[in-house]
Parts: sequence; C-alpha cells; structure tokens
Amino acid sequence: MGKEIPKVYDPKKVENKWYDHWLQKRYFHAEVNPRKKPFTIVIPPPNVTANLHMGHAFNNTIQDILIRYHRKLGYETLWLPGTDHAGIATQSVVERELLKEGKSRYDLGREKFVEKVWEWKEKHGSTIIHQLKMMGASCDWDRERFTLDEGLSNAVQEVFIRLYNKGLIYKGLRIVNWDPASATALADDEVEHKEVQGKLYHIRYKVKDSDEYIVVATTRPETLLGDTAVAIAPDDMEKYHLLGKKIIIPFVNREVELVVDDHVDKEFGSGFVKVTPAHDPNDFEIGQRHQLPMVLMLDKDGKVLHRCLLFKDGEYVEELPIPDYLAGKDRFEAREIIVEKLKEMGQLEKVEPHVHSVGHSYRSKVPIEPYLSVQWFVKMKPLAEKALKVVKEGKIKFHPEGRFEKTYEHWMTHIRDWCISRQLWWGHRIPAWYNEKGEVKVCKEDPSTPDEKWTRDPDVLDTWFSSQLWPFSTLGWPDDTPELKYFYPTDVLVTGPDIIFFWVARMIMAGLEFMHEIPFKHVYFNGIVRDEQGRKMSKSLGNGIDPLDMIEQYSADAVRFTLIMLSSEGQDINLGERSFEIGRNFSNKVWNAFRFLAMNSDQRWDTDFQKYEAHFTFEDRWIVSRFQKAIEGVSQGIENFRVNDALNAIYHFFWDEYCDWYLEMIKRRLYQSNNEIERKTALSVAAYIMKSSMELLHPFIPFITEEIWQNLRSEEEESIVISPWPEVKKSLINEQIEEQMRFVQEAISAIRNLRAEMNVQPAQKINVYYSANAGRSQLIQTNRAHFAALAKVETLSPLPENFDRAEAGVVVVQSTEFFIPLREALDLDKEKERLQKEIKRLEGLEKSCLAKLNNENFLQKAPEKVVQAERNKLANIQENLDKVRRNYEKLFGSKS
Repeated sequence: MGKEIPKVYDPKKVENKWYDHWLQKRYFHAEVNPRKKPFTIVIPPPNVTANLHMGHAFNNTIQDILIRYHRKLGYETLWLPGTDHAGIATQSVVERELLKEGKSRYDLGREKFVEKVWEWKEKHGSTIIHQLKMMGASCDWDRERFTLDEGLSNAVQEVFIRLYNKGLIYKGLRIVNWDPASATALADDEVEHKEVQGKLYHIRYKVKDSDEYIVVATTRPETLLGDTAVAIAPDDMEKYHLLGKKIIIPFVNREVELVVDDHVDKEFGSGFVKVTPAHDPNDFEIGQRHQLPMVLMLDKDGKVLHRCLLFKDGEYVEELPIPDYLAGKDRFEAREIIVEKLKEMGQLEKVEPHVHSVGHSYRSKVPIEPYLSVQWFVKMKPLAEKALKVVKEGKIKFHPEGRFEKTYEHWMTHIRDWCISRQLWWGHRIPAWYNEKGEVKVCKEDPSTPDEKWTRDPDVLDTWFSSQLWPFSTLGWPDDTPELKYFYPTDVLVTGPDIIFFWVARMIMAGLEFMHEIPFKHVYFNGIVRDEQGRKMSKSLGNGIDPLDMIEQYSADAVRFTLIMLSSEGQDINLGERSFEIGRNFSNKVWNAFRFLAMNSDQRWDTDFQKYEAHFTFEDRWIVSRFQKAIEGVSQGIENFRVNDALNAIYHFFWDEYCDWYLEMIKRRLYQSNNEIERKTALSVAAYIMKSSMELLHPFIPFITEEIWQNLRSEEEESIVISPWPEVKKSLINEQIEEQMRFVQEAISAIRNLRAEMNVQPAQKINVYYSANAGRSQLIQTNRAHFAALAKVETLSPLPENFDRAEAGVVVVQSTEFFIPLREALDLDKEKERLQKEIKRLEGLEKSCLAKLNNENFLQKAPEKVVQAERNKLANIQENLDKVRRNYEKLFGSKS
C-alpha cells in the first residue's frame, strides 16, 4: 500500500520540466474563438536592455495570476508579451560599448550605428523574456512583439501622420526639458523632481543713468547671460517708479526693460525677478506675454556658448558676445566663476542656503536644463478631455479604488503639450521631410523626385509615443484584423503608479482617439518592492535582490508566493532575502501533505468523494463545507483585484484547516479503523480536497501544483493549466457543522494551551471533565476521539457533583467549562521544584531590569529605542512571573 514519493520536494526537477511541457502543448496560445469570451492583458513591455528585477517579478506574478485564473474559468486568454526599444537607454548601452573601442556613434554614422544597435538587441534583447519564463509567466510567446517591429513601426507612422493632419502635432520653438548628458529633449513626466540643498544668490543689477540698483534673487546666476527683462508684481506699487528705466545685466551689459507680470510673487526675494525666456519655462511664458526677445546662452551639452544666440518673434536674429573667460565652461563651473566675479564687482549682495526642487533626467539622473529648442509637440488638451471623462464615469476603473483617481484628474486637467521629438538615432524616425525652401511634408515614404530633393527629419520619436499604442498596435492596427476585433479592448492593465502619466494616461488617450474605445476596463496599480528598511531598491544603494538568485535558492513558486503573501492591495512590499523562506515553507507543507496521502493511498486515486457522502463523518462534512468557502474566498479575491486576500483564503484553509486539523483527525481512520469504507471515505475526501486545493493554488504557485495534480488526475484529464476552476457546491455548505467544529477546535486548543501552561508533559494522557448543556455534551462525546488524539485526553466525562474545582485547571470555551485535575496530571514534587526554580530565575531577571531602569544615567544617555526595549522586556518578565506564581499558589497553597 502507498506510493513512493520523495521525502523532500525538489523544485529544480519540476519547474523546467513542466514549463517546457506547457510550451510544447501550447497551452498559453490564444486564438480568435467566437465560442469563448476573450480575456486579454498586454504586458507592460520591459526595456529591451532590462534584466528581471523584483518589481518585474511582482508585477508579472499578478498578471499571471489573473491570466491563469481566467484560463481555468474557460476564457480565451491572451497575455500578450513584448519588449520596448527604450530609445535613450538602449542607445546609451551601445554607445558605452563603442567607447570601450575608442569610438563614438559619429565614427560609424547613423546607418551603421543603428545596425550595431540591432545586433546588440538580437544578442541581448531576449534576456528578460527568458527570465520571465523562469518565473512561470504563461504569456502567448507566439505573439511576442517589439516596439520597433515592422507592424508596430507602421502604426507609429500612421498615428503621427493622422495627428499632424488633424492639427494636433506641430513643430515649434519652445522651452523643453533638456538632458545634457543624453543630449536630448525630455517630456515633462520624464523629469524627476528632487529637493536639493542649494543657494539663493542676491545680485545687484544697475539702473541705467543712475547710482541706483535693484537686487534680484536667483538659484541659477549663470543664466543672467540670457536675461532679457526684469519683472515685478502688479501689486508691488513701491517699484513702479522704475518703470520706463533700463536695467543693466552684469557681464554682457545688456539693457533690458522692467515689466509687470502676474507670475511674480513680490514676497520672494526682493520682489525683482530676472526673466530668461530661453532657459526657464515660466520666463518663457512671461516673454510670450510681453513679446520679449530670447537669448540662448548654453549649448546642448550644458556648456556656455562662445556667442549667445538672439531670437525675436521665434526667429534667429544674431549672435551676441560673451566674455572669453566664460565661453565653453560647464554650466556649474560658469556659476562659480560668475559668483566670484560678482563679488569682485561689488554686485553680489549676499548668498544664503536655499532648499528647492530641481528637475533631474529620469534616465541619466543629471539636473535637466530648461532649454529653448525647436521640437515636435502633441496638443494634449483635446485628447485629455475624453480620457478624463471615461475614468470619471467609471468606464475605466482604477484599483485600489479611490487612491489614484484624483491624481489622474489633476494631471489631465493641467496637462501641457507633449514634446515628442528626441535627438537620438535609435527609435522611430519622425516621418517629416524638408526641401531647400524649408517646406515640410509629413508622409511615410521619401517624397523626393528627380527635380526636388527632400531630407528626412533627423530626430526620432519619444519611446512612449510608440508604447501608447501597445494595446492595439500589437493586435495588428491600423489593419482591421480578426485579433483586433476579438481581443480589443483588453481587460486589465497591471502596472506601477509611477507611470500613470508616462503610459497609462497616454494609452487611454490613444485608444479613444484611434480605436474610439477604451484600451482596457481595469487598471491595477501594484506597489513598489522595497528593502527591509523600506528603501526603494536601486543599484546605487546596492540593496536590490535578484529574483533569479532567489529562484535558484528557493524556487519560482516560493518567489511568487512570497511576493503576493507580503503584499496587500496596492501597498508597497518590504522584502529581505530570508523573506522567501515563507514561500519555501509553504511548498514543503503542501508537499508533505500530498506525501502523507500518497503513503496511505491505493495505487489509484479516488477523488469522487460524493459517492461516499452517506458515510461522511463530522470532520468530513466540516472540511468539505470549509472548502466551498475557500473557493468563494479565492474567486472573490481575484475578481476584486485583491490577490493577497485570495492567496490568504487558500493558504489559511490549506495550512490551518486541512493540514493542521483535518489530516490529523483522519489518522485514526487510516491507521486504527478496521472498517474499509471508513478508510476509503477519508482518503477520497482528503484526495478531493488536495486536488481541488491545487486548482485554487495554481495561479499563485503553478509548478508544484501541476506536479501534485498530475499524480491525482483521472486518465481523461490533461493538465492543471486547462482544467476547470472549482465550482462552489452550495449544497455542501453546512453552517451548523462549521459552528460546531469551531467549538471543538477552540476546546481542543484551550486544553492544549492549559497543558502547556501547567507544564504537563506532551506524552502524558490526562482526564478532562466538562460542564455543558445537553447539546454541547453530545457534541463533545461525538468528537471524543479527536480530543483523545489531538489533546492527549484519556477520559472525557461530565463534571461529577463532588468535583473539587480548586484542585483543577479550568478553561472556558463558549460558556462550556473544561477541567483538568492537576494532581492527577502532574508529578507534584518535580513540579514544585521546577516552579520554585523558575520563580527564582524570573525574579533575578526582574531585579536586573529594574536596576537598569532606575538608573538615571542609563535613562538619560541610552537611546529612547533601547530604553523602551528594556521596559518591554520588564513587562514580559513580570507577566511570566505572575503566571508562574499563580500556578504555584493553585498547586501548593502559598506563594514561593
């Protein structure tokens, strides 16, 4: 009897085996199937340069749970995978490789450099896809896409041309966020704002033909080279006497006007604000309102130009001189030189510390430079209005609900035009062409003729311009494909809240504009994975945990299980390497439960438990009822995007109820009963629960569940991946049995706890008496075998009339009293000696703690955490001491 099952579960022998099997059987592949409802998720495409990190592991585990669940429900499930070309990041990687050879991209030229990047992508670009497979991701790998695929590139060109023809894309001279390190423009949401300890410089600007001067406060004194005005607030009447006078800009001796503008806060600094339209977005707006000229004083690499460039009415006019000692200097070096020169000139009034927000490039991490540049832009307000409306009306629901809607609304209401051109070579080339006359044509193909040469725009599009189309471009748009009709709109997007504007909002706008339909019905924002100290994991801190290392050490199932178990809806996770022991321990629990059944089963598993229903015992009816509740809990948790709740529902059922109670309760029937039908009934119910629990656990831990399920399946069944999700059988739910079992469990646990508290030896059998009404008495007697097995109870009897309650330990469970005669259960001489020693030990610890806490020197010098820890320690000692003294008094009549 019994099957040979390895004592220790070895995931290395299981995980690759089953994943290869699933791929071979093409269980993850989706087709247009009118007989089924579709369920679609598009993967947030990771950068082609990326390696799997814990954020990816967490995000993709959530997606896989949703997909595997709906696949088992019978949906035609498409989880569409792919990667993003990641313009800046990928170009930077390849440029660094070239630098090792002493070359730059300019040595190769554009065409050869792009070929080089494609070579790198083909060699290294599939790394993260392979790693996602190791996590168990059940994506439809036949449909894997890349944002520079031919089809997706065609969609990008089509979108650009349509928006241009509609007047929603334009080219203009505007202030943009410039990344000097990557030498490209960035969109507003690609800028990370950080609080920086800087300085506020108070500079004296002379008033022309006067000994008078004004004081201007600025955090960036180097930009005074580009000043074209000074502004005051409309309500700052004290300064109105200067209107009409010229202000002299230091170093360049440029004469500028004093203007009045609503943007100025008279309480900031002296109330005078320098206006540098070419190097500050707010100043640019002031310049537009007052028709000010614009002076560009920095080059694209963040260095001071040799000659400033003057623009009027959006057109380049002339060059302006700059002092030789500033030309070519880095912006921060120029700042130091200017400050020193201002001191020498007597025009630096004071410098004071100043904390302010500074924008940094999300890629290179260097401070961005507001920069006057000719770029391509998308008008966002017409697109944003519809995208805001569908969220406010609930057509797209955010999860967790109520946390991100206001943020989304604020951003969409205050949205600015999107700078979409990037000064890179890797990416989607802008489909705009120019002739010698400066005319523009926007089209896919080169419009050149033998008589007229047209040159293509050198810039590429922002990476997010292509990824905004991901939910429909990946399904064949702009062609009207069967896949597009069937799988769009998608059902769920799972992503981090940090890209709600980069990507989520833009996908909604693009979906509504080009598909006239929302791109997804639900957006689930997962939390951030942090280290044990709550810090965001990063390379600079060196606090990241490699998921692949954890898979190697603990298994993919353990990594998946731990990430979900430690999360709650939308909350961040604090994680250490040892956290994954949680997942490994659960896998071992599952395996041991299966092994226990296998060792007690016949060669053929019988999970058709209902044919034995007439022979069900109290515990059979209870566990079957509880399992129906577990199905409900897991199903509702996943449906409501509360995957942590879903996992907890099956985890607590399987560990706490099935393993710790039911399997223990049936051991008597398996080992001691001579009644074969009793034994078969217990094994059939246990096998049914085991197999069906694997179904509920499968979305979370797919590998071990398939391994066990394969041992339990019938001949006609194929794989747990495609087996049906368990259905709740309402007729099997028995609230009365569940309530009665709660009483039995509480009673057994209370007796166990009392035994432990009174130091009754584990193997010592005890007599227990109870005081209960007739119904409870019958319930206790029905389950006396469980009290005997699980609480080592020899006899379980109603309380005699002459029973001496003073000589017994007592616990009360739901108004029923249970008594243990202590003098029967204990060796009193040994117990007296033990209790005396324990009292003496605890009194010594109490004395030591009190001495420390009564020491003023300790209280004053020790950190508050240390003092509080000592107080907690004392409280714990005193609580234990009280318990031991009470036990001594109960047994021996007086305190030690």
